[in-house]
Amino acid sequence: MPKYLRFAVILIFTLLLSLLLIACQGSGSAKEKQALAATSRAVPVAIAPVVQKDMPVYLTGLGSVTAYNTVDVKSRVDGQLVQVNFKEGQQVNKGDLLVLIDPRPYEVQLAQAQAQLYRDQAQLKDAKLNYERFKDLLDKSGAMSQQQVDTQKATADQLEGAVRSDLAAIENAKLQITYCHITAPVSGRIGLRLVDEGNIVHATDQNPMLVITQLQPISVIFTLPEDSLPVVARRMKQGTLSVDAYSRDDQTKLATGKLLTIDNQIDLTTGTGKLKAIFTNEDNVLWPNQFVNVHLLLDVQKNSIIIPSAAVQRGPQGTFVYVVKQDKTVEARPVTVALTQANQSAIANGLQAGESVVTDGQDKLQNGAKIEPRTQSRNSNASQSNAAAPTS
Repeated sequence: MPKYLRFAVILIFTLLLSLLLIACQGSGSAKEKQALAATSRAVPVAIAPVVQKDMPVYLTGLGSVTAYNTVDVKSRVDGQLVQVNFKEGQQVNKGDLLVLIDPRPYEVQLAQAQAQLYRDQAQLKDAKLNYERFKDLLDKSGAMSQQQVDTQKATADQLEGAVRSDLAAIENAKLQITYCHITAPVSGRIGLRLVDEGNIVHATDQNPMLVITQLQPISVIFTLPEDSLPVVARRMKQGTLSVDAYSRDDQTKLATGKLLTIDNQIDLTTGTGKLKAIFTNEDNVLWPNQFVNVHLLLDVQKNSIIIPSAAVQRGPQGTFVYVVKQDKTVEARPVTVALTQANQSAIANGLQAGESVVTDGQDKLQNGAKIEPRTQSRNSNASQSNAAAPTS
Protein backbone atom coordinates (compact mmCIF):
# COMPACT_ATOMS: atom_id res chain seq x y z
CA MET A 1 0.00 0.00 0.00
CA PRO A 2 1.34 3.45 -0.84
CA LYS A 3 2.37 5.70 2.02
CA TYR A 4 -0.21 8.38 1.29
CA LEU A 5 -3.06 5.81 1.42
CA ARG A 6 -1.80 4.40 4.71
CA PHE A 7 -1.57 7.92 6.14
CA ALA A 8 -5.11 8.70 4.99
CA VAL A 9 -6.51 5.55 6.62
CA ILE A 10 -4.76 6.33 9.92
CA LEU A 11 -6.02 9.89 9.82
CA ILE A 12 -9.60 8.85 9.18
CA PHE A 13 -9.49 6.25 11.98
CA THR A 14 -8.07 8.86 14.38
CA LEU A 15 -10.86 11.31 13.53
CA LEU A 16 -13.56 8.68 14.02
CA LEU A 17 -12.12 7.65 17.39
CA SER A 18 -12.01 11.29 18.53
CA LEU A 19 -15.63 11.83 17.51
CA LEU A 20 -16.69 8.67 19.35
CA LEU A 21 -14.95 9.77 22.57
CA ILE A 22 -16.53 13.21 22.36
CA ALA A 23 -20.00 11.63 21.90
CA CYS A 24 -19.51 9.30 24.86
CA GLN A 25 -18.42 12.15 27.10
CA GLY A 26 -21.46 14.18 26.07
CA SER A 27 -23.83 11.28 26.74
CA GLY A 28 -22.30 10.62 30.17
CA SER A 29 -22.61 14.26 31.07
CA ALA A 30 -26.27 14.23 30.02
CA LYS A 31 -26.98 11.16 32.15
CA GLU A 32 -25.24 12.74 35.12
CA LYS A 33 -27.32 15.87 34.64
CA GLN A 34 -30.51 13.79 34.44
CA ALA A 35 -29.61 11.86 37.59
CA LEU A 36 -28.81 15.10 39.39
CA ALA A 37 -32.09 16.59 38.24
CA ALA A 38 -33.98 13.50 39.36
CA THR A 39 -32.32 13.69 42.77
CA SER A 40 -33.30 17.30 43.26
CA ARG A 41 -36.88 16.85 41.93
CA ALA A 42 -39.56 16.29 44.60
CA VAL A 43 -41.46 12.98 44.38
CA PRO A 44 -45.24 13.26 44.84
CA VAL A 45 -46.38 10.84 47.56
CA ALA A 46 -49.36 10.29 49.84
CA ILE A 47 -48.79 10.64 53.56
CA ALA A 48 -50.79 9.88 56.70
CA PRO A 49 -50.32 10.89 60.33
CA VAL A 50 -49.19 8.51 63.06
CA VAL A 51 -51.95 8.47 65.70
CA GLN A 52 -52.29 7.00 69.16
CA LYS A 53 -55.66 5.40 69.94
CA ASP A 54 -57.33 2.14 70.96
CA MET A 55 -56.84 -0.79 68.60
CA PRO A 56 -59.61 -3.44 68.48
CA VAL A 57 -58.55 -7.06 68.03
CA TYR A 58 -60.95 -9.07 65.89
CA LEU A 59 -61.20 -12.71 64.92
CA THR A 60 -62.95 -13.21 61.59
CA GLY A 61 -64.87 -16.21 60.30
CA LEU A 62 -67.54 -17.26 57.84
CA GLY A 63 -71.04 -17.90 59.10
CA SER A 64 -74.61 -18.71 58.17
CA VAL A 65 -77.75 -17.22 59.68
CA THR A 66 -79.99 -19.76 61.43
CA ALA A 67 -83.53 -19.23 62.67
CA TYR A 68 -83.81 -19.23 66.45
CA ASN A 69 -86.89 -21.46 66.15
CA THR A 70 -88.47 -23.09 63.10
CA VAL A 71 -91.82 -24.88 63.43
CA ASP A 72 -93.60 -26.99 60.81
CA VAL A 73 -97.27 -26.56 61.70
CA LYS A 74 -99.25 -29.77 61.05
CA SER A 75 -102.73 -30.96 61.94
CA ARG A 76 -103.23 -33.37 64.85
CA VAL A 77 -106.75 -34.32 63.72
CA ASP A 78 -108.48 -35.20 60.47
CA GLY A 79 -110.92 -32.74 58.97
CA GLN A 80 -111.66 -29.95 56.53
CA LEU A 81 -110.03 -26.51 56.70
CA VAL A 82 -112.83 -24.02 57.24
CA GLN A 83 -110.79 -20.92 58.20
CA VAL A 84 -107.31 -19.64 57.38
CA ASN A 85 -106.67 -16.62 59.60
CA PHE A 86 -103.23 -15.55 58.40
CA LYS A 87 -101.52 -13.99 55.40
CA GLU A 88 -98.31 -15.18 53.85
CA GLY A 89 -95.34 -13.30 55.32
CA GLN A 90 -97.35 -12.14 58.33
CA GLN A 91 -95.73 -11.67 61.73
CA VAL A 92 -97.69 -13.61 64.36
CA ASN A 93 -97.46 -13.93 68.12
CA LYS A 94 -97.50 -17.09 70.15
CA GLY A 95 -101.11 -18.23 70.71
CA ASP A 96 -102.64 -16.48 67.69
CA LEU A 97 -105.33 -18.56 65.92
CA LEU A 98 -103.99 -19.56 62.51
CA VAL A 99 -106.23 -22.33 61.15
CA LEU A 100 -109.63 -23.72 62.09
CA ILE A 101 -110.52 -27.31 61.18
CA ASP A 102 -114.22 -28.19 61.10
CA PRO A 103 -114.94 -29.08 64.79
CA ARG A 104 -118.52 -30.39 64.34
CA PRO A 105 -117.64 -34.12 64.15
CA TYR A 106 -115.74 -33.83 67.42
CA GLU A 107 -118.53 -31.80 69.02
CA VAL A 108 -120.88 -34.70 68.21
CA GLN A 109 -118.43 -37.11 69.81
CA LEU A 110 -118.35 -34.88 72.90
CA ALA A 111 -122.15 -34.90 73.13
CA GLN A 112 -122.23 -38.70 72.83
CA ALA A 113 -119.60 -39.07 75.54
CA GLN A 114 -121.54 -36.73 77.84
CA ALA A 115 -124.75 -38.72 77.27
CA GLN A 116 -122.97 -41.97 78.02
CA LEU A 117 -121.62 -40.43 81.20
CA TYR A 118 -125.11 -39.32 82.27
CA ARG A 119 -126.48 -42.85 81.76
CA ASP A 120 -123.59 -44.56 83.58
CA GLN A 121 -123.81 -42.12 86.48
CA ALA A 122 -127.51 -42.96 86.91
CA GLN A 123 -126.75 -46.70 86.89
CA LEU A 124 -123.91 -46.19 89.34
CA LYS A 125 -126.17 -44.27 91.70
CA ASP A 126 -128.75 -47.08 91.63
CA ALA A 127 -126.06 -49.74 92.14
CA LYS A 128 -124.69 -47.93 95.18
CA LEU A 129 -128.14 -47.58 96.73
CA ASN A 130 -128.83 -51.31 96.22
CA TYR A 131 -125.47 -52.13 97.75
CA GLU A 132 -126.32 -50.10 100.85
CA ARG A 133 -129.74 -51.83 101.16
CA PHE A 134 -128.24 -55.31 100.76
CA LYS A 135 -125.59 -54.51 103.33
CA ASP A 136 -128.20 -53.29 105.85
CA LEU A 137 -130.33 -56.42 105.35
CA LEU A 138 -127.28 -58.60 105.87
CA ASP A 139 -126.27 -56.81 109.08
CA LYS A 140 -129.77 -56.50 110.65
CA SER A 141 -131.80 -59.52 109.65
CA GLY A 142 -129.59 -61.77 107.59
CA ALA A 143 -132.13 -61.62 104.74
CA MET A 144 -129.28 -61.22 102.27
CA SER A 145 -126.32 -63.49 101.81
CA GLN A 146 -122.74 -62.28 101.80
CA GLN A 147 -122.40 -63.39 98.19
CA GLN A 148 -125.29 -61.16 97.09
CA VAL A 149 -123.76 -58.19 98.91
CA ASP A 150 -120.37 -58.79 97.31
CA THR A 151 -121.92 -59.16 93.86
CA GLN A 152 -123.74 -55.86 94.24
CA LYS A 153 -120.51 -54.24 95.41
CA ALA A 154 -118.74 -55.51 92.27
CA THR A 155 -121.54 -54.17 90.08
CA ALA A 156 -121.21 -50.73 91.65
CA ASP A 157 -117.43 -50.79 91.17
CA GLN A 158 -117.83 -51.73 87.51
CA LEU A 159 -120.17 -48.83 86.96
CA GLU A 160 -117.67 -46.57 88.76
CA GLY A 161 -115.10 -47.63 86.20
CA ALA A 162 -117.53 -46.95 83.35
CA VAL A 163 -118.13 -43.44 84.68
CA ARG A 164 -114.39 -42.77 84.80
CA SER A 165 -114.04 -44.06 81.24
CA ASP A 166 -116.84 -41.72 80.15
CA LEU A 167 -115.03 -38.80 81.80
CA ALA A 168 -111.86 -39.69 79.89
CA ALA A 169 -113.83 -39.90 76.64
CA ILE A 170 -115.24 -36.44 77.31
CA GLU A 171 -111.77 -35.02 77.92
CA ASN A 172 -110.51 -36.66 74.72
CA ALA A 173 -113.39 -35.17 72.72
CA LYS A 174 -112.66 -31.74 74.19
CA LEU A 175 -108.98 -32.20 73.29
CA GLN A 176 -109.87 -33.03 69.69
CA ILE A 177 -111.97 -29.86 69.51
CA THR A 178 -108.96 -27.92 70.87
CA TYR A 179 -106.76 -29.49 68.18
CA CYS A 180 -109.19 -28.15 65.58
CA HIS A 181 -108.11 -24.64 66.60
CA ILE A 182 -104.46 -24.50 65.46
CA THR A 183 -102.57 -21.66 67.12
CA ALA A 184 -99.04 -20.31 66.67
CA PRO A 185 -96.66 -22.31 68.90
CA VAL A 186 -94.01 -19.55 68.73
CA SER A 187 -93.82 -15.93 67.69
CA GLY A 188 -92.36 -15.46 64.21
CA ARG A 189 -92.90 -14.88 60.54
CA ILE A 190 -95.15 -17.11 58.46
CA GLY A 191 -93.84 -18.39 55.15
CA LEU A 192 -95.84 -19.44 52.13
CA ARG A 193 -99.18 -21.18 52.70
CA LEU A 194 -98.92 -24.85 51.73
CA VAL A 195 -102.60 -25.86 52.13
CA ASP A 196 -105.62 -23.84 51.00
CA GLU A 197 -108.96 -23.40 52.72
CA GLY A 198 -111.46 -26.18 51.92
CA ASN A 199 -108.90 -28.97 51.69
CA ILE A 200 -109.05 -32.08 53.85
CA VAL A 201 -106.05 -32.51 56.14
CA HIS A 202 -104.97 -35.54 58.12
CA ALA A 203 -102.87 -36.09 61.19
CA THR A 204 -100.66 -38.42 59.13
CA ASP A 205 -99.86 -35.85 56.40
CA GLN A 206 -96.11 -35.56 55.77
CA ASN A 207 -96.17 -31.95 54.53
CA PRO A 208 -96.99 -29.12 56.96
CA MET A 209 -99.75 -26.60 56.43
CA LEU A 210 -97.35 -23.71 57.03
CA VAL A 211 -93.92 -22.96 58.47
CA ILE A 212 -93.24 -20.37 61.19
CA THR A 213 -89.72 -19.00 61.48
CA GLN A 214 -88.65 -16.94 64.46
CA LEU A 215 -86.54 -14.00 63.25
CA GLN A 216 -86.30 -11.98 66.47
CA PRO A 217 -83.95 -12.95 67.92
CA ILE A 218 -81.97 -14.83 65.32
CA SER A 219 -78.71 -16.77 65.52
CA VAL A 220 -75.55 -17.03 63.41
CA ILE A 221 -73.41 -20.16 63.30
CA PHE A 222 -69.81 -19.44 62.29
CA THR A 223 -66.43 -21.15 62.41
CA LEU A 224 -63.00 -20.24 63.76
CA PRO A 225 -59.68 -22.12 63.65
CA GLU A 226 -59.27 -24.55 66.50
CA ASP A 227 -56.19 -22.65 67.76
CA SER A 228 -58.40 -19.62 68.47
CA LEU A 229 -60.99 -21.46 70.56
CA PRO A 230 -59.02 -21.56 73.88
CA VAL A 231 -58.47 -17.79 73.71
CA VAL A 232 -62.16 -17.20 73.01
CA ALA A 233 -63.16 -19.51 75.88
CA ARG A 234 -60.95 -17.59 78.33
CA ARG A 235 -62.36 -14.25 77.20
CA MET A 236 -65.95 -15.56 77.56
CA LYS A 237 -65.27 -16.21 81.25
CA GLN A 238 -64.37 -12.54 81.67
CA GLY A 239 -67.52 -11.18 80.07
CA THR A 240 -69.79 -11.11 77.04
CA LEU A 241 -68.04 -10.88 73.66
CA SER A 242 -69.44 -8.65 70.92
CA VAL A 243 -70.00 -10.06 67.42
CA ASP A 244 -70.56 -8.08 64.21
CA ALA A 245 -72.21 -9.56 61.12
CA TYR A 246 -71.05 -8.16 57.76
CA SER A 247 -72.40 -8.58 54.24
CA ARG A 248 -71.13 -11.11 51.71
CA ASP A 249 -68.47 -8.67 50.41
CA ASP A 250 -67.37 -7.94 54.00
CA GLN A 251 -67.91 -4.21 53.51
CA THR A 252 -71.32 -3.44 55.04
CA LYS A 253 -72.01 -3.98 58.72
CA LEU A 254 -75.45 -5.56 59.10
CA ALA A 255 -75.97 -6.13 62.82
CA THR A 256 -74.27 -6.41 66.19
CA GLY A 257 -74.93 -9.25 68.62
CA LYS A 258 -73.24 -11.26 71.32
CA LEU A 259 -71.49 -14.61 71.44
CA LEU A 260 -73.65 -17.31 73.02
CA THR A 261 -71.59 -20.50 73.11
CA ILE A 262 -68.88 -22.67 71.55
CA ASP A 263 -69.68 -26.09 70.15
CA ASN A 264 -68.47 -29.13 72.11
CA GLN A 265 -66.37 -30.62 69.31
CA ILE A 266 -63.97 -29.70 66.50
CA ASP A 267 -64.49 -30.65 62.86
CA LEU A 268 -61.63 -33.01 61.99
CA THR A 269 -61.91 -32.35 58.24
CA THR A 270 -61.48 -28.56 58.51
CA GLY A 271 -59.76 -28.10 61.88
CA THR A 272 -62.35 -25.53 62.93
CA GLY A 273 -64.86 -25.18 65.72
CA LYS A 274 -68.41 -23.86 65.51
CA LEU A 275 -69.61 -20.88 67.53
CA LYS A 276 -73.11 -19.46 67.96
CA ALA A 277 -73.98 -15.79 68.25
CA ILE A 278 -77.36 -14.20 68.97
CA PHE A 279 -78.69 -11.03 67.29
CA THR A 280 -81.85 -9.13 68.22
CA ASN A 281 -82.46 -8.49 64.49
CA GLU A 282 -84.92 -5.68 65.19
CA ASP A 283 -84.67 -4.41 61.59
CA ASN A 284 -84.98 -7.89 60.03
CA VAL A 285 -81.71 -7.49 58.13
CA LEU A 286 -80.72 -11.10 58.80
CA TRP A 287 -82.57 -14.00 57.18
CA PRO A 288 -82.23 -17.76 57.70
CA ASN A 289 -79.55 -19.40 55.53
CA GLN A 290 -78.01 -16.00 54.70
CA PHE A 291 -74.20 -16.00 54.28
CA VAL A 292 -72.37 -13.47 56.46
CA ASN A 293 -68.84 -12.55 57.48
CA VAL A 294 -68.44 -12.53 61.25
CA HIS A 295 -66.09 -10.26 63.23
CA LEU A 296 -65.64 -11.36 66.84
CA LEU A 297 -64.25 -8.58 69.05
CA LEU A 298 -61.71 -10.40 71.19
CA ASP A 299 -59.85 -7.53 72.88
CA VAL A 300 -59.01 -3.81 72.67
CA GLN A 301 -55.37 -2.68 72.94
CA LYS A 302 -55.31 0.68 74.66
CA ASN A 303 -53.22 3.65 73.40
CA SER A 304 -51.61 1.87 70.47
CA ILE A 305 -49.50 3.61 67.82
CA ILE A 306 -51.57 3.25 64.63
CA ILE A 307 -50.61 3.77 60.97
CA PRO A 308 -52.20 2.61 57.69
CA SER A 309 -50.99 -0.84 56.72
CA ALA A 310 -50.05 0.52 53.28
CA ALA A 311 -47.19 2.45 54.90
CA VAL A 312 -45.39 -0.69 56.05
CA GLN A 313 -42.66 -1.86 53.64
CA ARG A 314 -40.59 -5.03 53.75
CA GLY A 315 -36.91 -5.22 52.90
CA PRO A 316 -33.86 -7.42 53.51
CA GLN A 317 -33.53 -6.00 57.03
CA GLY A 318 -37.20 -6.45 57.93
CA THR A 319 -40.16 -4.08 58.01
CA PHE A 320 -39.69 -0.32 57.68
CA VAL A 321 -41.58 2.86 56.87
CA TYR A 322 -40.66 6.13 55.20
CA VAL A 323 -41.00 8.87 57.83
CA VAL A 324 -41.55 12.43 56.58
CA LYS A 325 -39.08 14.92 58.08
CA GLN A 326 -39.48 18.66 58.56
CA ASP A 327 -37.46 19.55 55.42
CA LYS A 328 -39.79 17.41 53.24
CA THR A 329 -37.34 14.58 52.92
CA VAL A 330 -37.92 11.00 53.97
CA GLU A 331 -36.11 8.69 56.33
CA ALA A 332 -36.32 4.92 56.00
CA ARG A 333 -36.91 3.82 59.59
CA PRO A 334 -37.22 0.18 60.79
CA VAL A 335 -40.38 -0.61 62.77
CA THR A 336 -41.92 -3.58 64.56
CA VAL A 337 -45.52 -4.39 63.68
CA ALA A 338 -47.42 -5.69 66.70
CA LEU A 339 -50.83 -6.27 65.10
CA THR A 340 -52.61 -5.78 61.80
CA GLN A 341 -56.40 -5.40 61.60
CA ALA A 342 -58.13 -4.63 58.29
CA ASN A 343 -56.12 -1.69 56.84
CA GLN A 344 -54.58 -0.57 60.14
CA SER A 345 -51.32 -1.67 61.79
CA ALA A 346 -50.27 -1.23 65.40
CA ILE A 347 -46.56 -0.41 65.76
CA ALA A 348 -44.71 -1.73 68.81
CA ASN A 349 -41.64 0.50 68.39
CA GLY A 350 -40.03 2.83 65.88
CA LEU A 351 -42.66 5.58 65.63
CA GLN A 352 -44.23 8.25 67.78
CA ALA A 353 -47.63 9.89 67.64
CA GLY A 354 -47.61 13.10 65.60
CA GLU A 355 -45.16 11.93 62.93
CA SER A 356 -46.17 11.30 59.33
CA VAL A 357 -45.46 8.31 57.12
CA VAL A 358 -45.62 7.73 53.37
CA THR A 359 -48.54 5.50 52.33
CA ASP A 360 -48.27 5.66 48.53
CA GLY A 361 -45.38 6.18 46.09
CA GLN A 362 -42.69 4.37 48.12
CA ASP A 363 -41.35 2.63 45.00
CA LYS A 364 -39.84 5.94 43.82
CA LEU A 365 -38.21 6.79 47.14
CA GLN A 366 -34.84 6.26 48.73
CA ASN A 367 -33.41 7.42 52.02
CA GLY A 368 -33.12 11.23 52.00
CA ALA A 369 -35.25 11.79 48.89
CA LYS A 370 -37.30 14.97 48.59
CA ILE A 371 -41.07 14.60 48.42
CA GLU A 372 -44.16 16.58 47.57
CA PRO A 373 -46.65 15.30 50.20
CA ARG A 374 -50.38 15.01 49.72
CA THR A 375 -52.67 13.86 52.52
CA GLN A 376 -55.09 10.99 52.09
CA SER A 377 -58.67 11.71 51.08
CA ARG A 378 -61.28 12.34 53.73
CA ASN A 379 -63.25 9.22 52.76
CA SER A 380 -60.17 7.05 53.09
CA ASN A 381 -59.41 8.44 56.54
CA ALA A 382 -63.03 7.98 57.61
CA SER A 383 -63.04 4.35 56.52
CA GLN A 384 -59.78 3.71 58.38
CA SER A 385 -61.17 5.32 61.50
CA ASN A 386 -64.27 3.13 61.33
CA ALA A 387 -62.19 0.03 60.82
CA ALA A 388 -60.06 0.79 63.87
CA ALA A 389 -62.85 1.99 66.17
CA PRO A 390 -63.85 -0.61 68.82
CA THR A 391 -67.41 -1.84 68.85
CA SER A 392 -69.45 -0.63 71.81
